[in-house]
Amino acid sequence: MDKIELKSVIPNVFLNREDMASDIWKEDVTFEKGKSYLIEANSGTGKSSLCSYIYGYRKDYQGELLFDGDDTKRYNVGKWVDIRKRHISLLWQDLRLFPELTSMENIQIKNKLTGWHKKKKILEWFDMLGISDKTDEKIGKMSFGQQQRVALIRSLCQPFDFLLLDEPISHLDDSNSMIMGIIITEEIQRQGAGLISTSIGKHIEMNYNQVYKL
Repeated sequence: MDKIELKSVIPNVFLNREDMASDIWKEDVTFEKGKSYLIEANSGTGKSSLCSYIYGYRKDYQGELLFDGDDTKRYNVGKWVDIRKRHISLLWQDLRLFPELTSMENIQIKNKLTGWHKKKKILEWFDMLGISDKTDEKIGKMSFGQQQRVALIRSLCQPFDFLLLDEPISHLDDSNSMIMGIIITEEIQRQGAGLISTSIGKHIEMNYNQVYKL
């Protein structure tokens, strides 16, 4: 996948609003593979909705969302499975980890399906992010900031053309945010992928090709 296009997309809940001032909603926007984008937003303006639309999780919007010119509203379940397996990875704002499983078990669920990274690389990321002692810790006993780091590692354990990050560093200190940025940059460059990251204030310091206001 080389291109994601939004053509006059707007959430149904915002249809009757006349005070919309957005670079995204009701506009024609193109995200290109190999480029990095930051979407800055206030709470309640639909940043998580946007990620859900691109990921195919929700369809409660008007307008067109196109992948390489194809209208995604026509995709069946099998097509979305392929998209999520090979083309788009998402780090959810609410993480969606399994609290009863350990951090490593959460990651290996995906990595065993994709075979994308060796365990040595995963452990290297645990170490870089300061959670090397948490590999066998159950997610439910870890802080949200620690869980965010686990969820990031999981999101990188697959091939993708675009990486979606929904508020990826909301609970991280500056040091871990910087390290996360280094890891992300390394992986998107290795895959030649695009990055779409959302923020309500705090964001990963990177060289973004475009910054949008939602």
